[in-house]
Amino acid sequence: MPAIRIVLAEDHALVREGTRRILEQHPDLEVVGEAGDGEQALELVGRLQPDVAILDIRLPKLSGIEVVRRMGEQSPKTKALMLTAYDDDDYILALMEAGATGYLLKTARANELVEAVRSVHRGEPVLHPAIAVKVARLWGHRRVAVEQGPAEELTSREREVVVLAAKGLRNKAIAETLGISVRTVEGHFNNILAKLGVSSRTEAVLYALSRRWVSLEEERI
Repeated sequence: MPAIRIVLAEDHALVREGTRRILEQHPDLEVVGEAGDGEQALELVGRLQPDVAILDIRLPKLSGIEVVRRMGEQSPKTKALMLTAYDDDDYILALMEAGATGYLLKTARANELVEAVRSVHRGEPVLHPAIAVKVARLWGHRRVAVEQGPAEELTSREREVVVLAAKGLRNKAIAETLGISVRTVEGHFNNILAKLGVSSRTEAVLYALSRRWVSLEEERI
C-alpha cells in the first residue's frame, strides 16, 4: 500500500521537526511538505494534494481554521487533523463547522498521533479525550436547539455499533466485537446516519455522547 502523504503545518520549527521525526519512523507515513504559516500550508495542500494535513490552529498569516475551510475547495480529499495546545470552546466549534476530521492536543503521546493520522486518513473521526467531552456538550446543546423532533429509533444492533464507535473502536474492531463483517458495520453506519439525520460518523458519535448512551466521564473517543 502507498504511504499516507502528509503536509505538516506548525510555526515552531522545533515542534515541527520533532513531529516529522515521529511520523517518519513509520514506513506507511510520509511527510511530503512542511509549512511555517497558514498561507504556505494552503499552497502546499493545493499543490501536493496530500492525504492528511496536520495543522496547528494559531498559524501566522492564515489560521489553521481558515486553512481547513479553504482546503475543501483546493483539495477536497485531504483530511485535516488539528494538533494544537488550545481547547477553547470557540476553536472547537469553528473546527467542527470547518470540517476538521481530528483534533489532538499536543499533550498526546507519539503513538496516539501516529494512530490518529491513520484513522483520519480512513475518514474516521479522532478527538482527544478532553476535547471529546467538550465537543459532545457543545454539540448536544446546539442540536437540542434545532431539532424538529425525535430521531427515528435505532435498532439494538445499530445502537451497539454507535456506542462502540463512541468508545473509540474502529470499524474492524467493532466487527470483531460483534462477530460481523466490516462491510456489515459500514452498512449499519449508513443506516445510523440516515436515521439520526447527521452527515458523518463524527456527528453520530457525538449524538450518542450527547444523549448519554455512553458516559462522558468514563469513555473516550
